[in-house]
Amino acid sequence: MLLTGTVSARIRYFTILAIALGALGSSSAFSPSPAALLKPFNALSRGIHNRLPRFASLRMSTPEEVLKAQKPTWQQTMLRIKDPKKSLAFYQDLMGMTLVDKIEFPEFKFDLYFLTTLPKGESYPHQPGTDAAHKYLWTMPGVTLELTHNYGTESDDTKYHPGNEDKDGFGHVAFNTDDVYAAAKKLEDAGCSFKKKPDEGRMKGIAFVYDPDGYWVELVPRATESGIENEFNFSQTMLRVKDPSKTIPYYEKLGLTLVRENHFDSFSLFFMAFFPLGEEA
Repeated sequence: MLLTGTVSARIRYFTILAIALGALGSSSAFSPSPAALLKPFNALSRGIHNRLPRFASLRMSTPEEVLKAQKPTWQQTMLRIKDPKKSLAFYQDLMGMTLVDKIEFPEFKFDLYFLTTLPKGESYPHQPGTDAAHKYLWTMPGVTLELTHNYGTESDDTKYHPGNEDKDGFGHVAFNTDDVYAAAKKLEDAGCSFKKKPDEGRMKGIAFVYDPDGYWVELVPRATESGIENEFNFSQTMLRVKDPSKTIPYYEKLGLTLVRENHFDSFSLFFMAFFPLGEEA
């Protein structure tokens, strides 16, 4: 998938959800109770409480109006990982992401790691796992990559299903970069293996590298004059869908905008993005 057009320099705002119709044809993790998942929200409880009267006073006639009033934004893409040391090294050291928060659930034997692409030169002031980091995570305007680690998988025979087999919905995550060829060479020199190198296959100029768990990570050429100085920026999550006439309106209600569509002989691609209030495609 090739994303073109000028991308806002505020890269955290412009991460794409790519949905594919008719394109190439897991282990389950423990699901904690809703009460357990509220653990990191303690740092926000006062601010949320102060906002309740405003929402309580709303008199909306449709669910869509109620949802719109909450100003939904796309917040995360989650991947289950086997070994956080290996996965963090890949996404932080190689792909340039920043770990903004870590939420631990020792009672349920799993941890959550949240990473994002910060603009080049911007330092992150918070220690992951603190109330300040929790507050940043749940109020930041950008999109995160959430890595879920279930205790013990780093030393057992666990292997998560990365998608991309017949009838699988999940496809890949993607990063934009100025030079896909140079980026692929860097990752190859670092010991990464590839599903597809830039000059392989029918679609030249893009690549798919495997992350430590075998998930496909696409390298996509960045548009010229994008204003993004990072070597990489987290840019897409790809899902395969059955009926775009149902899927696209669903995500539009959640605040995403259809910014591009490509149609081929056997499949179509639809790109959706979240824009800050007041900005348009």
